[in-house]
Amino acid sequence: MPQRGPAPPPAARRLPNPRLTGLGSGLFCGLVMLLLGLVTEALFGASPTVYGVLFLPVCVLTALWVREGDLLIAPVVVPIAFAVGLVPVADEGGGGTLDRLMGMVTGLATQAGWLYGGTLVAGVLVIARRVRRVRAVNRRVARNRPGA
Repeated sequence: MPQRGPAPPPAARRLPNPRLTGLGSGLFCGLVMLLLGLVTEALFGASPTVYGVLFLPVCVLTALWVREGDLLIAPVVVPIAFAVGLVPVADEGGGGTLDRLMGMVTGLATQAGWLYGGTLVAGVLVIARRVRRVRAVNRRVARNRPGA
């Protein structure tokens, strides 16, 4: 019987590693950002900086959890989710629909750094995963090639 290496610690074996479809990753990211927007409004008085900081780990998780076939969807859904979660955080002024819309536009303009940063993080992770996958496929093909 071949001997295996040491077993990983119990906590490492239980880490979640879901594989979300394109739709699933969009729903995950959108719902989490909406919840974080509501929490940010309730606890921090609608602080856009806190919301932006919380956006970055959601981008990382979305890029890591999307399945291989849907990799390119992650950099697309994270900016949409940012806008969805910004609804409760946006300063609404008088409380009307136009005030809410103006708060959204202002929030997107003033928090563009967080938006671009999170999208960039998701894009870099997706590209790294894609390169790793292509290299693995190329190694497998080269290994199975006759005469190699």
